[in-house]
Amino acid sequence: MNTPADPTGGAAFPALPVRVFVLNDHEMVRRGLADLLEHAGFDVVGESGSAAEAGRLIHILQPDIVVLDDRLPDGTGIEVCRNLRSTDPDVKCLILTGWDEQHAVRAAVLAGASGYVLKRIGDHDALINCLRVTAAGIQPMGPGVRERVAESLYATASAPWLTAMTRTERSVLALMARGLSNHQIGQELVMTEAVVGASVSAVLQKLGFRRRVHLIPAPIPRAWELLH
Repeated sequence: MNTPADPTGGAAFPALPVRVFVLNDHEMVRRGLADLLEHAGFDVVGESGSAAEAGRLIHILQPDIVVLDDRLPDGTGIEVCRNLRSTDPDVKCLILTGWDEQHAVRAAVLAGASGYVLKRIGDHDALINCLRVTAAGIQPMGPGVRERVAESLYATASAPWLTAMTRTERSVLALMARGLSNHQIGQELVMTEAVVGASVSAVLQKLGFRRRVHLIPAPIPRAWELLH
């Protein structure tokens, strides 16, 4: 994403190094990101390759910023960000994504992330600048982005992603686009957070952000198990 030459706009940096957590399912990529960020002066306090593990570690380590990969073996960076906003609202998130610009900005808005960075070979400055902007308390995406994305998602009632959704999923999507966390959506729609989480996953899959989970066949029982 484009960042200004002076990304902080003159804003002061925190006295202590900014604490960063890296979530990416490729170990070599994680290590490369960690080395890059530490070389740039950030304090990488932890890393993980799965959404479930990251949720536990982030709660314990309390980083200032989490760099999230867009797709994970057990979910998406969007879902991790949304869950964090319900449990640790002070943690800022940046989504590192291979999607195109339009899809990336939608992902960041629906996640409630501070911003996003496109994966581009050799373009390290974009990530470093975006982290510095976020650490300085500046929103990298700029004003009005959330409103424009929300409008684009509902530009036409016949949009394929809307016609594929249930009424509940449409309601959840509308509240996601408004910036509500899963906890807030549950309060608004009188739903448990588990039901909200399942609806969010369904919405993201129909918007093309989540891989369809392949069904795993049930194991064939052994002969003695049939006797019980």
